[in-house]
Amino acid sequence: MDVYKNISLDKEASQHLYIQLFQKVRQLILDKKVSANEKLPPIRQLAHTLGVNTSTIVNAYDLLEKEGFVHKKIGSGTFVAPIKEESFSGELFEKYPLDEDFKLMDRGQIQIKENMISFASATPTSDLFPVEDFKRLLNEVLDRDKGDAFSYQESQGYYPLREALVDYLKEIGIHTKFENIQIISGAQQGIDVISKAFVDYKDTIIAENPTYTGAIGTFKSRGAKILSVPIEGDGINIELLEESIKIHHPKLIYLMPNFQNPTGYSYSKEKKLKIIELAKKYGVFIVEDDYLSDLSFYSKDNTTLKSLDTEDCVIYIKSFSKIFMPGLRLGFLVLPKKIHHKILAAKHTSDISTSGLNQRVFDLYLRQGIWKKHIEYMEKIYKERFDQMKICIEKYFKSLDIEYILPSGGLNFWFALPQGYDADQLYLEAAKYNILILPGSIFFPTKAESRFFRLSIASVYPKDIEVGMKKLAQVLDMFIQKDSSQIKASDGYTPLL
Repeated sequence: MDVYKNISLDKEASQHLYIQLFQKVRQLILDKKVSANEKLPPIRQLAHTLGVNTSTIVNAYDLLEKEGFVHKKIGSGTFVAPIKEESFSGELFEKYPLDEDFKLMDRGQIQIKENMISFASATPTSDLFPVEDFKRLLNEVLDRDKGDAFSYQESQGYYPLREALVDYLKEIGIHTKFENIQIISGAQQGIDVISKAFVDYKDTIIAENPTYTGAIGTFKSRGAKILSVPIEGDGINIELLEESIKIHHPKLIYLMPNFQNPTGYSYSKEKKLKIIELAKKYGVFIVEDDYLSDLSFYSKDNTTLKSLDTEDCVIYIKSFSKIFMPGLRLGFLVLPKKIHHKILAAKHTSDISTSGLNQRVFDLYLRQGIWKKHIEYMEKIYKERFDQMKICIEKYFKSLDIEYILPSGGLNFWFALPQGYDADQLYLEAAKYNILILPGSIFFPTKAESRFFRLSIASVYPKDIEVGMKKLAQVLDMFIQKDSSQIKASDGYTPLL
């Protein structure tokens, strides 16, 4: 009962008390401060504790049950429902049913069998990690800081690292101050922290269609409505975006303007400027997830929205997982000044602070110029894989009835099967031949589109790209030639997420 005594409800707020209580209890469940099958306080007891009418408790419990967070036992009370722990961090393989391997898929992972070629993961191969540099810098930090290296950092982040990031950001045209930087434990936490700070039950979030699966999951966990606006080869459809803003008054607009995940598309400079204009006009914050702007191989412009932001309306997210070491879980936010306090409070409730040791090491990584050398190295390696992929697409896919737009950088390639064909089924077919792809339907908030699929080059060596693409082209040719009754998308089929 103690955990419920700390709940505070604002009786002066415009939001109904039962909605406030629903959100508070839901967060306790999501944060695992109450356990599955644990009994919630009796209605009258909690009403007395919080100083509210019993109808407030009843309505909150009813909403929790409707949303699947609790279940009721007649005559016994209300109990916390077991919540499946979906992992939204990293790249999602999202529990797709690979026949006999289905039971082995856990926490958003899939078993990669020996001899499998995986175009599914956008995580770099481990041989690219700068282990020797990291080892040297780690020892340097330990020799310099001794036990202080293991102490808690302030919630906003290690001060010298935030200073170093100010200089790093200047090089990509973002001019800010150290007090505007919030260190986070990876981009996924950044999305989560922003959601905790801004998103309430039934709020509207506008996102690209398709978009990053982890963002979909996070916004849905807050009870938000995700409104999808189609992305085109040069960025989101601006006319539909403005119409959606006018009608639905979103809390946030979540975008990936450079080498978007999953499509690989990049926004034109004109669309980037128009988005800033719309944000100013309608008073809405843009969340810019800078997924892979570092890996610009043939792009004439990989400008960030934040570098164009003269209105202080862009919340900028940057992670180093795709170009440094994913397991370090390190990234940062650049925040509009007026929302510092909200983000800091949300970050503190998430994990108090990001690893101080990792922050200190990365601070030296930036200050000693090793970062620039590593970026150049990663660009060289990924460009080799990127070019090999483009060659193979032209070589093996050109004669197939497949739609695609080749990106100018990044790690991902986006394809569409002919109308009526289901990429979920293609996923199953390709896996039989030891090729892993990522079905596109996991990148849509609904199951409406299912003919798309994504291929990533991050975890595939050039020689394997050649072998894998040749084999995948053969699978595609057989798949498309099959009787259409076997492969058309079925309204009754829903992938498990």
